Amino acid sequence: MSVEREKLLNLLFPNGYPSDWDYKSSFNEYLNKVGNYKVEDLVKEPQRLTKDSNDIHDQTQELAVTNYKTFIETAQCSKQLSSHFNLIEVKLNELLNNIPAFEIHCHSFTESSSSINNLRRLNSLTLTKNSQLLEVLELPQLMNSFIDDKMYEDALELAAYVRRLAVKFPDVAIFNTILEDIEDAWFLMLHQLLLQLRQDLTLPKCLEIVGYLRRMDVFTEVELKLKFLQARGSWLQQCVAYIPTDDRNHHLAKTIELTRVNLFNIITHYRAVFADISVTQINSAKHSVNENLVFYSWIHDRIEDFLSILQEDLKYISSMESIMDQCMYFGLSFSKVGCDFRPLLVPIFTTQLTEKFNNSISKAMINFEKNIEKFTLINKTLPNIPWKSRMDDPFHPPDSLLEFYPLGEYLNHVLKSLNELRLCAPFAVLMDIVNSLQRSLIFIAKSLLELYSQEHLAFSSYSKDAFTRLLMCFSDDLIPHIQKYIHIIYPPSQVASHLGINLQTLQQEKISFLNKELIIDPIKHLLPQKIEPILNFDENMASTLKQESISDNFSQQELENPSKE
Repeated sequence: MSVEREKLLNLLFPNGYPSDWDYKSSFNEYLNKVGNYKVEDLVKEPQRLTKDSNDIHDQTQELAVTNYKTFIETAQCSKQLSSHFNLIEVKLNELLNNIPAFEIHCHSFTESSSSINNLRRLNSLTLTKNSQLLEVLELPQLMNSFIDDKMYEDALELAAYVRRLAVKFPDVAIFNTILEDIEDAWFLMLHQLLLQLRQDLTLPKCLEIVGYLRRMDVFTEVELKLKFLQARGSWLQQCVAYIPTDDRNHHLAKTIELTRVNLFNIITHYRAVFADISVTQINSAKHSVNENLVFYSWIHDRIEDFLSILQEDLKYISSMESIMDQCMYFGLSFSKVGCDFRPLLVPIFTTQLTEKFNNSISKAMINFEKNIEKFTLINKTLPNIPWKSRMDDPFHPPDSLLEFYPLGEYLNHVLKSLNELRLCAPFAVLMDIVNSLQRSLIFIAKSLLELYSQEHLAFSSYSKDAFTRLLMCFSDDLIPHIQKYIHIIYPPSQVASHLGINLQTLQQEKISFLNKELIIDPIKHLLPQKIEPILNFDENMASTLKQESISDNFSQQELENPSKE
C-alpha cells in the first residue's frame, strides 16, 4: 500500500475501518475516485455523501414501509432456515455416529446375502428334484391311505422302509419328521387291528390280524395273547348284552346258546393262532408267567360271567328242565377243551329249585292260614260224603279232605309245587324238599291246635266229632298222601341205590320220609289212641306213576262250597 493511500485513509477514517474493506472493489474504486478529486470537489464531497446518505436512508425507510411484510416473512424464513440448519447439523452428527454401526450391518448383510445365495442355489436344486421330494413327503399320507383301505401288508413294508431311511440318514431332519408321522399312523393301525378283534371273525381273519400284530412287534407273545383274549372277551360280552331281557326264558336260552358257540369258537381260534399252547414258562427278572394259566383264568372268568347271568335269570324262570339240559350240554361240550364246569351248575340249580319250592310252600301256608281263620267247627253237622271211601285209583286224594276245604286247598298247592318239581327233581334237593314239607305240616298242626284252643269251649258233640275227623284227616290222610307223592317223585329204591344203602336203612334214617311223629306232636293229645300201621309201598307202582303227571283232583266248586255238605 502506498504512502499516499495510507494518508488518505487516515484522513478519511481517523478511527480506523474494517480490514475486510481492503478486499472490496467498490472501496478501492471510491478511494481512486477521491484521490482524483480537486479541492473544490473534496470540499463538496462530505455534503454529497451526507445527501446520498439521507437519500439512501429515505429510500430505505420507504422500502421498509412498502415491503415490511416481505421483510417479516424473510425474517421468519431466515429463522426457520436457521432452525433447519441446526436440525440438519444434529442429524449429521447422528449420522456420523451411526456410520460405524451401519458399516457393521453392511458387512453382516454381505455375509447373509452370501448364505441367501447358497439357499437360492439349494432351492433351485430342490425345484429340479421336486417330483422325488414329493414322493418322500407324501409317505405319511400314503401310510394313512394304506391303513384306511386296510392294506396292512403294504403299510408294514412302508413303515420298515421309512425306518431304514431314518437310520441311514440320521442327520436329515425331514426323515425324522416323516418317521414321527409314520409312527403316529403305526399306532392308529394298531388300534384298528385291536378293534377288529372285537368283531365277529373267522379263523383265517384271526390268523391274519394276529400275524400283523406279531410283525408290528409292539407286544410280547404273552401280551399279545392277553390282548387277543381281552378283545374277544369284550366282543362276547357285547353279543350277550344285545340279547333283549323282556322275556327271561328267551334271554337265558339265547345267552346259553351264544356263550356256548362263541366261547368255543374263541377257544378254537386261540389254539389255532397260538399253537404253542403247551405249558411254557417265560422267565423275567423277578417272576415267571405260565401262559396256560392266563388262558384258563380267562376262560374261568367268562364261565363265571355266564353263571352269574344264569343265577339271576333262573329267579324268573318257571320251567328249568330245558334250561338245565342246555346248561349240562354246554358244560359237557367244554369237557373237550378241558373246561367241564358242570359241577358248578349243580349248586345254582339246586339252590334255585329249593328256593322256588320253599316259596311255593310258603304261599300254601299263608293261604291255609287265611282259610283256617275263616273256618269254624261250631254248629258243624255230619257230612254227606262217605268217610274213608276208596276208589280204584290208590293215588287219588282222599275224599275226606272235601269236608275240610283248608286242608284240601293246601294239598292242591303242595301237589302243584310237586308237579313243577317232578320234571326237574335232582337227588340233591330231596331232603330240602322233605324238610320244607315237614315244616309246613308242623305249622298246620299248630294252626289246628290254635283252632281248638279258640273254639273248643263252644263245641257241640257234632263239632267235637268234626274236629276229631279233621285231626284224623290231617294225620291219617293228608300226611301219608303227601308222603306217597314224595316217593312217586323220588322212588325209595332209586334213592337207596343212589346212596348205596338198603331200603331199611333209608327208612330208619328218615331219608325221603316225613317224620310223622314230629309233625303230629302238637296235636297228639287230641288224637284218638290207635296202633300206627306200617307203611307198605309198592315200588313197581311208584315207578309206573313217576311218568304220569300229578294233577289236582279237587274241583274248586267243592272246595269253595263246603257248607253245602
